[in-house]
Amino acid sequence: MINAAIIGARGYTGEELIDILLRHPDVRIKSVSAKTEKPQGISGIFPRFKGRIDLVCGQPDVKKIASSCDVVFLALPHTVSMEIAPALLKLGKKVIDLSADYRLRDTKIYEKFYNVRHKDKLHLAEAVYGLPELYRAKIKSARLIANPGCYPTASILALAPLLAFDLVEAGSIIIDAKSGVSGAGKKSAEGFLFSEINEDFKAYKVNAHQHSPEINQELSKLSGKKINVTFVPHLLPLNRGILCTVYVRKSKKPQSKGQNLTALYKKFYKNEPFMRIREEEDFPRIKDVARTNFCDIGIKESADSVIIIAAIDNLLKGASGQAVQNMNIMYKFPEQAALL
Repeated sequence: MINAAIIGARGYTGEELIDILLRHPDVRIKSVSAKTEKPQGISGIFPRFKGRIDLVCGQPDVKKIASSCDVVFLALPHTVSMEIAPALLKLGKKVIDLSADYRLRDTKIYEKFYNVRHKDKLHLAEAVYGLPELYRAKIKSARLIANPGCYPTASILALAPLLAFDLVEAGSIIIDAKSGVSGAGKKSAEGFLFSEINEDFKAYKVNAHQHSPEINQELSKLSGKKINVTFVPHLLPLNRGILCTVYVRKSKKPQSKGQNLTALYKKFYKNEPFMRIREEEDFPRIKDVARTNFCDIGIKESADSVIIIAAIDNLLKGASGQAVQNMNIMYKFPEQAALL
């Protein structure tokens, strides 16, 4: 049995972490905290937890949290985690960060997209990118996990088999992605008001989204060559879920001919408990994965191109579910514990 803390418990991902960990047979939640004007019972913030957890959510006290917990989930806004993670690591705690603070290896790129100087280059060097399907071996021994973004999770998993085997033209990748509103976190900005989102659909941050460099970084590692995708996100009038449609041209190299790509994907992900590869031309939708930790993928192949459609729940496989999946791997728990 291990003890866990959640810093940033008032947000969507914090709420999901509480819900998952309350079901986990090997974890006790010992601390929940967040930026707040006054301490409040977490079941008062989220009434669905009444009778399940009676902890008080107040301002985070790092030393107090470290004294009672083994692992700490940072469900914090981007740029905040790097202020807190170093102290927790110094006190010997394992940290799973759901923000972008430890995802990007190049601090200049981080500073360009997040508009602040990176303050923890020391621990950035040891952080493990927490995509289990690609980095499970490193996750097992990690102290600090950089939990992937939601768009990158769907996009990278959709493309990994093709790039790993050099089956497509690296410069041809177009990712058309759609997300529910919870992907932006709890914000009071005008653009996220119900009356602004309802009965509408729009693109935003066109080829300039902060997840683009994260996708490029990981796909470049896979392919062994520099990748720059065209990435266009869209905002859906839904609470949760992501659907990514990826367009790519096949490589002209001989090994790209005659491949059954659906069979290739099934083989590539055959041991992955949360990957579900559809039969050819059977495509997932958001309802298929909502409130699960699964990534569903469907493939359409033609003579010279491939279309891959991937669906995930942005709050689970795209955030909190994947964070718990990483914790399970780190502590050698069954990987599906509390996630099925």
